[in-house]
Amino acid sequence: MGNCLHRVDSSPTDENLSNIAVGDDFSDEWNNSYGEADYDYTELEAAAPCHSYNLLDESSLPFYSLTSVLGILVSGAVLFALLRPLFHWQLCPGRPILAQLAVGSILFSIAVPILAPGLSGVHNTHLCQVTHLVWYSSAFAQALLIGCRACLGPKLGAGQVPGLTLWLTLGLWVVAVLLGLPITLASDISSGLGTLTFRWGILQFMHTAACFAIFVLLPLGLLGAKGLKKVLGRESCPWVDILCVWFIFWWPHGVLRVLDSLVRSNFLILSSCPAQQALDLLVHLAEALAILHCVATPLLLALFCHQTTRTCLPSLPLPARQSFHLDTLGSKS
Repeated sequence: MGNCLHRVDSSPTDENLSNIAVGDDFSDEWNNSYGEADYDYTELEAAAPCHSYNLLDESSLPFYSLTSVLGILVSGAVLFALLRPLFHWQLCPGRPILAQLAVGSILFSIAVPILAPGLSGVHNTHLCQVTHLVWYSSAFAQALLIGCRACLGPKLGAGQVPGLTLWLTLGLWVVAVLLGLPITLASDISSGLGTLTFRWGILQFMHTAACFAIFVLLPLGLLGAKGLKKVLGRESCPWVDILCVWFIFWWPHGVLRVLDSLVRSNFLILSSCPAQQALDLLVHLAEALAILHCVATPLLLALFCHQTTRTCLPSLPLPARQSFHLDTLGSKS
């Protein structure tokens, strides 16, 4: 982060010059003039540049690699189970949306190791831009899909919108890609690494606004709508279930992205070095938490499908359950 600069060390040349003997007269004059001066070392230390500790540096490459592999494997297994119904998962309402959530998790998992700090010297500008586009567009798409499913929850359970779901989710993916364009245009190569330059202030503002709206305002809006409709006694309210836990992994990133942008734009001034270092550390922790979502998303999908099928299967009439078991055996064969 650009707020904290590396501490400046004293130059060896300056040390040598300070040790040169220039005569007793000059030494006496120096001692008489400055010997009793009172220096405020607290002010000098406060004015020194602040060193920022990078939590996600080259040593974090195993974290990126392991998270990527686990995300691809687990998300792929969940996607296979959703496309080829196993363990009664075909009873889950809104199964196309659930499958697209798994696809978004796979896309993010693929992008994770490409932006790992330990892989220096293997990037080019186009790869950096495409990776940032996949990184944020997949995250935006997953958030929008969860919000769409929460709003259409009762209708999805009743099977009222089978044709509308495909076109609606396709539109959400288009919106997610458009929201990821500012970060794509702001991506560049620095010392062999894909970084964010934000040379144009409008790109930084657009990306920060998108992150805040999707990762912060959207889950708060779902919770507020659910609480309001419960107070008013409405039966149809957004489905806020286990899948909404996904926002926990991105909510800190959305908040800290706003704070970081305010500091970079000098709208918010951090006067002390510990405050700057704390913000840098929180930004890195929020990024690590957001990366972990690609492993948590398929686990949340599997838990949701398990809970849903365990609830729905006993409620079906006996002929429907027999027909379901026959269809399942036929699909396995």
